[in-house]
Amino acid sequence: MHNKSVAELSRALASGEVSSVELTQHFLDRIKQEDGKYNSFITVCEDSALDEARLADERRSQGNATPWTGIPFAQKDIFCTNGVRTTCGSRMLENFIPPYDATVTARFRDAGAVCLGKTNLDEFAMGSSNESSHFGATTNPWGENRVPGGSSGGSAAAVAAGLTPAATATDTGGSIRQPASFCGITGLKPTYGRVSRYGMIAYASSLDQGGTLARSAEDNAMMLNIMAGFDPKDSTSIDREVPDYTATLGEPLKGLKIGLPKEYFTDQLDPAMAQTIRTAVAEYEKLGATVKEVSLPNAHLAIAAYYVIAPAEASANLSRFDGVRYGHRCSDPKDLMDLYTRTREEGFGEEVKRRIMIGTYALSAGYFDAYFLKAQKVRRLVQQDFVNALKEVDVLMSPTCPSPAFVQGEKTSDPVTMYLEDIFTIAINLAGLPAMSVPAGMVNGLPVGLQIIGDYFSEARLLNAAHQFQLATDWHQRKPA
Repeated sequence: MHNKSVAELSRALASGEVSSVELTQHFLDRIKQEDGKYNSFITVCEDSALDEARLADERRSQGNATPWTGIPFAQKDIFCTNGVRTTCGSRMLENFIPPYDATVTARFRDAGAVCLGKTNLDEFAMGSSNESSHFGATTNPWGENRVPGGSSGGSAAAVAAGLTPAATATDTGGSIRQPASFCGITGLKPTYGRVSRYGMIAYASSLDQGGTLARSAEDNAMMLNIMAGFDPKDSTSIDREVPDYTATLGEPLKGLKIGLPKEYFTDQLDPAMAQTIRTAVAEYEKLGATVKEVSLPNAHLAIAAYYVIAPAEASANLSRFDGVRYGHRCSDPKDLMDLYTRTREEGFGEEVKRRIMIGTYALSAGYFDAYFLKAQKVRRLVQQDFVNALKEVDVLMSPTCPSPAFVQGEKTSDPVTMYLEDIFTIAINLAGLPAMSVPAGMVNGLPVGLQIIGDYFSEARLLNAAHQFQLATDWHQRKPA
């Protein structure tokens, strides 16, 4: 059962081939047996998952089921879950149990889905390798010493290892697409505002977006059908009609116009990676698409702008963790200042502290105009580049990452090198556009992802393009040994 897609499992439940209790127990047993190798889960919700499965079976017997009723899935441990520990991979929230559900959590609950547990992540979603978690690094199932990508590495590894059919994720600068690429699965970052951020613990509020990780584009479409939609609890949520994302998956690609940004195919890209992506694009040409070169002239400025804006917003968002209201609190503080400083020193890891310090500096008097304001102006230039390019073509395609999954510990001592892993993904978050990563080949025995970028609210088109590619290829069906 763990080799079946969400769509296949939904059909199996509907036909009575398997019950939700049997399916849930199967995945819980898989987690017990296998996750010691991967450390992809922080919390496993065995008792509540089986309770939810029993309710799902009752719901099906009463004829009151959705396609998700009884389907197990996992939640990235950044979405608040009523009564279940939600840690953000940090000592600061190690024992935090939310009294409410995030909107994403509530929507899956209402659909009858079964939450297996909460997956590991880089602390407060700050990282590109899933090595900064307080609960230990996650290992990529494709290689014993390889990273799964970050920050949604726990979700991606759990899907790739067959411990869950699908998992929620978040993407601030590539944190869905990079793990999808490294783990050989499919991941979608929707348009900013398409998925509610209510109850999704914030890193950088103007960049964070909830999204999906699963094996196939069809499964991602099924997830987005649940997650997308307006939420009055989130001031950044867009009030716009949500289509059925599965309805247009089968449309042919004849006439699709693809743009290849020349700035993403330079001599700095590994030749094997470049060839793999070009081979994937050639497959689209066989399916009836046309290809042309386009330009994103300000793409080289994206990383610099991002690593001013994101830490600045993180500095503001994480100021709430002060030992006063909730979360970790140091013992026996001498005074209020001691409470603040020791709580934050003890509760935050090194990467989080680094980004808080950078962000606080960029926002400080005398530097705000020189750094933060200038970065916001660059952000507008980056966004306008995408707007102009997407007037010429329907979608853009590029590598998701500059390389396959790297070795654990290889880049932890050099933060700048680690930040450059997001070179192809960060600009999309600055622009607020939707994008996804689709398995498109192998380099040195490791998966490689093709990034597909679309115009605002064009998730259906991206999913259709990805689905048609997956009907013509089998890269998404490859599994780690």
